[in-house]
Amino acid sequence: MYKAKVAEQTFEFEFSDEKSLEGTVNGETFKMNIAQQGNFHHVIHKHGSYKVSIVSFDYDNKTFVIQVNNNNHVVSVEDRFDLLLDQLGMNNVTNQKLNDIKAPMPGLVIDIMVKPGDSVKKGEGLIVLEAMKMENIIRTPADCLIKSIEVEKSDSVEKNQVLIKFA
Repeated sequence: MYKAKVAEQTFEFEFSDEKSLEGTVNGETFKMNIAQQGNFHHVIHKHGSYKVSIVSFDYDNKTFVIQVNNNNHVVSVEDRFDLLLDQLGMNNVTNQKLNDIKAPMPGLVIDIMVKPGDSVKKGEGLIVLEAMKMENIIRTPADCLIKSIEVEKSDSVEKNQVLIKFA
C-alpha cells in the first residue's frame, strides 16, 4: 500500500504486478501502458495519452515534482513503512522539538550505545532493542544531546516507554 498526495488530493494505491502497471487506486482498478522516449515517459491510461517526466526528487522527504503534459505537480509519497510509523505515532518526530525517544514496541534492551552528555548526529544508533527475536537499532531522528538514559541493559520495556531523554 502506498499513499500519494497531489495538491489537496490523497490517493491510496497498490500494485498487482512487478512492473507497477496494474493495481488499484482508491479501490478502483487501473491498467496503463508506459514507453520511455528520451527523458520522458509516454503513459496511456483510460484512453488518454500523457507525457510524463520527473523534474526533481527530494529523497529525504519523499517528495518529487513531475511534469505531466507540460504541467508541474508536486507529489509526496508514503510507502508501507511510512504508514506503519504513522500508526506507531512516530510520523512527525523530525518536525517536533526532540525531547525523548520512546520504545516503538515492547522488547528487551540488548545494548545502550550512548551515555549522558554525548552529542549524537541524525541517524546514529542509540539503543539495541530485541523484539520478536529480532534486534532493532533505535536511531536518533535529529542531531541532539543526550540528557539521560532511562533504561538499563537487560531491562524489559513496554511500547511508548521513554528510553532516552534529550537536552
